Amino acid sequence: MAKVTIISETPKNPITLVGERAGVCWGADISDKEKNYKRGLDCIESGHHRVLEYVNVEMILDGYSARVIREWYTHIGGAPTRLQASTRYINYKNFEYVIPPTVEKNEEAKTLYTELMQQIADTCSKLEAECGVPREDAAMLLPLGMGTKIVDKRNVRNLIEMSHQRLCTRAYWEYRRLMQDIMKELEAYSEEWAYLVKHYFMPKCEVAGYCIEKKCCGRKPRLEK
Repeated sequence: MAKVTIISETPKNPITLVGERAGVCWGADISDKEKNYKRGLDCIESGHHRVLEYVNVEMILDGYSARVIREWYTHIGGAPTRLQASTRYINYKNFEYVIPPTVEKNEEAKTLYTELMQQIADTCSKLEAECGVPREDAAMLLPLGMGTKIVDKRNVRNLIEMSHQRLCTRAYWEYRRLMQDIMKELEAYSEEWAYLVKHYFMPKCEVAGYCIEKKCCGRKPRLEK
């Protein structure tokens, strides 16, 4: 089962931290946490989001498909970094994999899907055990639907911008689920995170007030309407 774990190095009070960093440049008193919080909130509400880049989010993304993690890597703004589970050293004899909802609800399709995944696992095992093929080469058979694990670090401004695109109805279904899982865990992490998620993590139509996609889902009207 896919899971997001927020690592303890992620600050519990991101808004307060934003206000503290901004206060340094304003010549303000940064020893008062309440003033730091109010200053940070003012920065964010005023659209001065560059200061959000001082708030890092460190997390473990576990059980999502290699396919969606490949797309995750395309959001590289703000110098994020990550480590991914190795296909060279980890034994994938019985690898986990993601089943799309359209396959899950179709009994015949699910049978075909799972049988092929098992065949891939069996073949990888035989190549390594019986044919002497190195694990790193046998792993070339692994599909993009296999489950993987990464340790990820990025700033909250990057995550907020990512949410605008990836919470859109037209985004890939697993990416939408991944973003929703991250939001859920951040909301539970602290009250300040819950505020940021509620007010700033949203699809781009909510930000703009209208849909900018060529094929509109109908959540918001297109600009010309």
